[in-house]
Amino acid sequence: MSFAIYMVGFLMFLGGVVWGAVVAGVPHLYIGIGSLIVLGIGIFSAVGRTRSKDAS
Repeated sequence: MSFAIYMVGFLMFLGGVVWGAVVAGVPHLYIGIGSLIVLGIGIFSAVGRTRSKDAS
């Protein structure tokens, strides 16, 4: 799976979580902080899953 496809899916997931948090009335500051943390975890996960293995 390519990095771009993984990130598009992850961003759609994150968008749904953020939308749900807004509807639930969570303060915007907490949504922003949580989104940055989860986005960082998503990037680390995408790089780990899509990185080609070393041939050694």
